[in-house]
Amino acid sequence: MITRSPSLTEQAKAHIKERILSGDFEEGRIPSETELAADLGVSRTTIRDALSRLEHEGTIYRKQGAGTFVNEPGLQIKSRLEEIWSYEEVLTDHGYTPSVRVGKVLTESASERLAAELNLAPGDPVVVFEKVFLENDLPVVLTTNRIPGGLVSVRVKDSDGKKPLYELLEDHCGRSLSYYLSEIIPVALGTYEAGQLGVARRTPSLSFEEIGFDQDNEPVVKATSFFRDDLLRFRLIRRKAGA
Repeated sequence: MITRSPSLTEQAKAHIKERILSGDFEEGRIPSETELAADLGVSRTTIRDALSRLEHEGTIYRKQGAGTFVNEPGLQIKSRLEEIWSYEEVLTDHGYTPSVRVGKVLTESASERLAAELNLAPGDPVVVFEKVFLENDLPVVLTTNRIPGGLVSVRVKDSDGKKPLYELLEDHCGRSLSYYLSEIIPVALGTYEAGQLGVARRTPSLSFEEIGFDQDNEPVVKATSFFRDDLLRFRLIRRKAGA
């Protein structure tokens, strides 16, 4: 039984997905909406919405006249690129045991490009947090977050660097991270980035260049991430338009 909350559909979706990942459904067949609703103590409408979300993300598929089934290829998608997640969650979803190593925590002056991206004046202070996410002792992801210094109302300590970004923004800036505008860029790692990730210079990698916006649609962070391509891969399902 699940309890009612502001996100009842998400609770139902998470419960069904957990059962899917546990292999609870014989031959991959999803029970009827009526059965699931009775099992969870929610309405059929809630179950229908939860199943629609699972279908949209590729976890299940519907076969006309036969029912609803687990989509095995869809289960290969560990992290959905259109959602905001922490890299600890990403590594956990990929079967790793994550840890975090804090690098730089400092203040620098905004370049012209960064100032334009964060609605600042060139030279304005920016607080920089650098972190490396590891699987055991292997570095997997290098991230650098740059937050306008004018937003930071509480003195920043090195220990703050381990906090998830959304927590940093809430604790130090009174802002909530609403969404990212992201670019996925193939790169050859520079000397510094390669050293932090424990690979050779010019090793191919993917980079995320992201501007994070708050609840008022204001830019509050510039985030840059580099990934070990040999340890972490992202997958997505692409559909025909209108499907």
